[in-house]
Amino acid sequence: MSRDDADPSTSVAPRAERSNERRDRRILLGVLAINLGQSIVGGGVGLWAESTALMGAALDNLADASVYGLSLYAVGRAASIKVRAARISGWFLIGLAVLLLVEVLRRYFGGGQPVGPAMMAMAGVNALLNLVCLRLLARHRGDDVNFKASSIFTSNDSLVNLSIVASGALVLWLGSNVPDLVLGVIVAGVAAHGGREILEEASKTESTEPHR
Repeated sequence: MSRDDADPSTSVAPRAERSNERRDRRILLGVLAINLGQSIVGGGVGLWAESTALMGAALDNLADASVYGLSLYAVGRAASIKVRAARISGWFLIGLAVLLLVEVLRRYFGGGQPVGPAMMAMAGVNALLNLVCLRLLARHRGDDVNFKASSIFTSNDSLVNLSIVASGALVLWLGSNVPDLVLGVIVAGVAAHGGREILEEASKTESTEPHR
């Protein structure tokens, strides 16, 4: 009798681990596809509607999709690789926040009034899709830093999209692009805060991992 036959746990554990990795990959592929779709459609609607907030949300979705791609790469790999992927995600999100602030300033000095109904409709659809992503991510079990980063991103996105709905209503009511620009600044702040949280989670994970 072989050692594996004598001790079933030696073969069951790797099988369970592989099953978990396959499940995690399916989850990440699902949220990656959703966020890519949100980025493409939301970016197009944002450009047409001249909405800084919608374009910011689309950039945020693009950042999320990049994070999910990095997280997908990190599944089943060493903890150090997962931490590195999370750090790239964090800095990428902070960089996009800076770009969005630049766009807000550009539109402040030379932009038209955004289309309020388009803002509200697109943000409403995005908020529903964010809930789908959160349900998918909730299927993950464990303390993987990349899944924590993904949940932070999606929770932030939900708040941002609800705010865009309110901003669209204010644009219609006031007949001004100021609510959209203010929300663009807020979206940039939320994105930068999310990036900082991810960097903190990565540092915390690195400090708790045993050194080899």
